[in-house]
Amino acid sequence: MTRPKIGLALGSGSARGLAHIGVLKVLKKEGIPIDFIAGSSIGSLIGVLYANGLDPEMLEGLALHLKRKHWLDFTVPGYGFITGEKVKELIMLLTHRKNLEELQIPMAVIATDLLTGEKVVFHEGNAADAVRASISIPGVFTPVVKEQRVLVDGGVVERVPISIVKEMGADIVVAVDVLPQKRNPMRIKSIFDVIMHSLEIMERRVFDEQGLADILIQPDVSNIHPVDFSQVTECVQKGEEAAQVALEQIQKLI
Repeated sequence: MTRPKIGLALGSGSARGLAHIGVLKVLKKEGIPIDFIAGSSIGSLIGVLYANGLDPEMLEGLALHLKRKHWLDFTVPGYGFITGEKVKELIMLLTHRKNLEELQIPMAVIATDLLTGEKVVFHEGNAADAVRASISIPGVFTPVVKEQRVLVDGGVVERVPISIVKEMGADIVVAVDVLPQKRNPMRIKSIFDVIMHSLEIMERRVFDEQGLADILIQPDVSNIHPVDFSQVTECVQKGEEAAQVALEQIQKLI
């Protein structure tokens, strides 16, 4: 009997998306195979690295020890505060400059065309280029201009790309949404807070596909600030806890 194909949809959420690593740790430990991955923003970054064969423990170690100076390159504000060249170089290094179609697991990366408002889905082409477009938080990262498109964060149009992983051929979709279910009031201290909270409000309105996922994993990362990448251990732990809760349900489906 042929087993069902399992697709993993990893959502946007900036620093909170580090919880995806915890989910992957549990799925790998329990021997649950992943046949397809689709990711928006931070979900695309973690998804691409996992699809290239990087172990979740390695991803956690990388997140713990990576210094900001290694992936942030601030610039005089024009279309964004961060040029994104350093993070692109880092992704190229970790993906061995592969194209998406060369990864071990079929991978889709979601971005948004700022000119048309359309969803742009990458299934092929340079993995680092695609991820760089998908993580381009409007106003924070300089957009990626590609083939007459101005590309920004995939979460703008599809926070958790459930529909995409279904289109890829998944029989069972496991979706990971890291946006807190209840919006905790946070103090606005900088322009980054203004941008991130504005994006969060918008993303709450565009995510209406919960019913399309067979399993929806929602780590409780409500106390993690979206731009605080220092709480790696807690984020990963929250992802593990949420995946453990969903584990029995996943195992029943496969």
